[in-house]
Amino acid sequence: MTGSDGPHREPGSDSRPAGPASERAREEEERAVEQALALVGGSDRTGGAGGSDGRPSRSQDPRGHQDSQGHRDFRDEDPNADPSSDPHARRSTDSHPYNGRDNDPRDGRSTATTTAATTAAGTTAATATAPEPVGEQPPPPDRASPGDPAKPRPTLPPPSWDRARAIAARAGRGGPPATIRLALDRALGHVLAEALGALTDLPSFDTSAMDGWAVAGPGPWAFEAGAGLLAGRGPAAALPDGTAVRIATGARVPPDTTAVIRSEHAHVDEARGLLHARRSVVTGQDIRLRGQECRSGEQLVPAGTVVTPAVLGLAAAAGYDALPVVPRPRVDVLVLGDELLNAGLPHDGLIRDALGPMLGPWLRALGAEVSDLRRLGDDAGALRSALTSSDADLIVTTGGTAAGPLDHVHPVLEALGAELLVDGVAVRPGHPMLLARLSPDGPYLVGLPGNPLAAVSGLLTLAEPLLAGIAGRPAQDPYRALVHADVHGHPHDTRLVPVVHRPGRAGGRDHVAPLRYNGPAMLRGIAAADGLAVVPPGGVRSGTEVEILDLPWAPATPWTEGCFT
Repeated sequence: MTGSDGPHREPGSDSRPAGPASERAREEEERAVEQALALVGGSDRTGGAGGSDGRPSRSQDPRGHQDSQGHRDFRDEDPNADPSSDPHARRSTDSHPYNGRDNDPRDGRSTATTTAATTAAGTTAATATAPEPVGEQPPPPDRASPGDPAKPRPTLPPPSWDRARAIAARAGRGGPPATIRLALDRALGHVLAEALGALTDLPSFDTSAMDGWAVAGPGPWAFEAGAGLLAGRGPAAALPDGTAVRIATGARVPPDTTAVIRSEHAHVDEARGLLHARRSVVTGQDIRLRGQECRSGEQLVPAGTVVTPAVLGLAAAAGYDALPVVPRPRVDVLVLGDELLNAGLPHDGLIRDALGPMLGPWLRALGAEVSDLRRLGDDAGALRSALTSSDADLIVTTGGTAAGPLDHVHPVLEALGAELLVDGVAVRPGHPMLLARLSPDGPYLVGLPGNPLAAVSGLLTLAEPLLAGIAGRPAQDPYRALVHADVHGHPHDTRLVPVVHRPGRAGGRDHVAPLRYNGPAMLRGIAAADGLAVVPPGGVRSGTEVEILDLPWAPATPWTEGCFT
């Protein structure tokens, strides 16, 4: 068909108009596209449509989906939608002949360049400093006309669960950890910033390992009555052959001692003043030689070790009064939502806040120092004020990460110029979680979904590796275990399913069993769990090995199901 302003071909039609008018229109259309491409991608052009280096300005994205670092923002996506159904993430060939990840089969240009070029072709005169096109041109088929809303560019799918965790871990390790020195009674739970080396030999002198008799040479041994050698006393005189002296555990062994005979293995002849051994005596028995445990300067534990009570004891034995440690990451927790109650029974559409009581202890179990929880409701101004006034290393928010009318996290982050590192993760539950950096030297923010189990997923996916990196902790070692039951999976995303460990029977292997009540809003399953199974897309069959994430308190949890299965 032919319009008043030139020939027009119906989209999808194979017929082409013939004649000078159609040829002229096609040439002018191609010229407009070339001019737009020069603005968007040309190496020798600068102007309003591109940056100073000739690349398209990120501000051209009509959805505002790239920040200054080129990170994608998925705030307009339905957080519960299947990524394969997103019209921007994966266009069907019925509506568009190519998608955002493939090259344009028509001319070899990338989709992003072609889309920007075709959009600019219809609006060149409005924004460009390029030569004016000859005459007014009709819009190309299936392309936006001037004045029409700009078509959103295809967006990338959210990162996989593994990649999101890797991004969070890398962000936490972004700079060298700070070092402070803490007295032994304050260092528990911190991470060693430096390797712990022995300041002295351990033991620092030869000591008796038992209460008994220090003897020299072959027996029987003559002895003198008396208290003998006690711990904490100075060096004793050398012990002549054929003699014995009483000795207490920890006491310095006299020079030339052959062995220590335990009290229960000795027979004392008080009348004759002789000591007899009830068992054969081996040279060096029950003597702890100097340096037996370590020599001065030897590394005892490496940097990155969590200071446990045993590490404190070892450090004290090695002569330490204080330890070089990494400060615990400081975390602020902001609970968002006007519908939340902090006491009493749910009523009138209001529900109890389950995350507030849970997050503080959980984050402390991950090695963080957590400030008093703050409840902000659905208030964008209060959220912005809380973010800009925080001096924490990490801010954790609950809810508000989707795209609803009261979901303020994305708009506030955008207003603050925050850098979105992770915006949505291909994991269920917890798909709309996010990780942002408020400023180059400002705090990180982990936005957790409002559903309780989805929030747990966000904690383990983003907060745990981020905090481990900041604190200098080693990452959780992945391991796999057999799962006894079929576990359904999401078609495209990873699933995190609460599991409990069970010992094998009759020589069988230990395994894990999935727990019921594993919906996004449920905590009943995770309350009985000691780990989460990482279930790949499509699910797994019974007897398959799956990766397991231990919960922070898993080692202290008995293997039990209670009434939760």
